[in-house]
Amino acid sequence: MGLGVRYMEVANVWQILFYRSCALAPFLFLVIALRSGGRPIPVIRKVGAAGVVGGLGLVFAFSGGIFALQSTTVANAMFLFAAAPFFAALLGYFILREGVRKATWIAMAFAVIGISVMVWEGISLGHVSGNLAALLSALGFAVFTIALRWRKLNDMMPTVFLAGIFAIVTSGIVCYAAGYTLHIPLNDILISLSMGVFQVGAGLTIYTIGSKAIPAAELALLSMTEVVLGPLWVWIVLGEVAGFYTLLGGAVLLAAIAGNALSGLRRKPTPIL
Repeated sequence: MGLGVRYMEVANVWQILFYRSCALAPFLFLVIALRSGGRPIPVIRKVGAAGVVGGLGLVFAFSGGIFALQSTTVANAMFLFAAAPFFAALLGYFILREGVRKATWIAMAFAVIGISVMVWEGISLGHVSGNLAALLSALGFAVFTIALRWRKLNDMMPTVFLAGIFAIVTSGIVCYAAGYTLHIPLNDILISLSMGVFQVGAGLTIYTIGSKAIPAAELALLSMTEVVLGPLWVWIVLGEVAGFYTLLGGAVLLAAIAGNALSGLRRKPTPIL
């Protein structure tokens, strides 16, 4: 995603979100149809209010994520995105009355330190809006996670499909109201469409399949590869280098996530259905 956003010529966050969602929604509809034996509508309707809430949360996550990548370094944005599990833990504690393990509280304390270090550097470099957008994106993903837990929805694809529909409508309205044209360079359209299919759609499909085979704690550890590889790709291809405090804060945050995940590895894996 970082590389895709960097290769945009003129497209802003709402134009990118519009075209990316125009590819994401039909792709996921097709996947849902194939997995449901040709009956996607009942599967989508089944998510109900939880799917709507989760989908709206993802609209904030998607738009905040794109804006953050346009406004700060990929490393800074990706590391802050990684705070989403801790936001979800807090929301689950206050909204769903879910218990939080002692190890998770400790990990969250370290996560706050790491986030503070990165935000402090962002303020000094004038990247405040990008940092805040990244945290808003993480909060949006947390709302999505809590919505799934609220109604115990095992399949996240219908909710993300709804998010794609909501994002098309939202970004379209914003573009119309703000006077942003949808006639952007073909390069930007193609990159946005490809991100909808490959970066979100296919990535989510593979992630969903894998999530049924391994414990949640191991899944959290594997998900960290996205946070690590995102900055790596832009460094290799474009030479974009993160600041020292971004790397330091990111290392503290990733250590907190890893420690929390490792402390929960005793959970038994879920068999593939």
